[in-house]
Amino acid sequence: QVQVVESGGGLVQPGESLSLSCTVSGTIFFNHVMAWYRQAPGKEREFVAQMTSRGNTMYGVSTKGRFTISRDYAKNTAYLQMNNLKPEDTAAYYCTAIIQTTNGGAKDNCWGQGTQVTVSS
Repeated sequence: QVQVVESGGGLVQPGESLSLSCTVSGTIFFNHVMAWYRQAPGKEREFVAQMTSRGNTMYGVSTKGRFTISRDYAKNTAYLQMNNLKPEDTAAYYCTAIIQTTNGGAKDNCWGQGTQVTVSS
């Protein structure tokens, strides 16, 4: 069983920064990719950022240059540093991890419950 837990959401004003954390726990043989997605009310889920086990990163079009993803591999934790936040960044932010629980086993895409980020003056 694998658990994915996000934290760090909250209410900030436009232009401010916020950092999110995501920790994966449970039976983990290998953690391939950790990624962040977000979903605003009435909108589809949007890709924010991801980081592979080799440290390769990818960002969504709307967050590139303002958001930075990082990982602490020993802690199975990913971070999302969000700078210069805008009202349109308001959304529930979800963390996902692609996990193998056994050597040679299938890769499972595990999702957290989400954390709310609200950017408003």
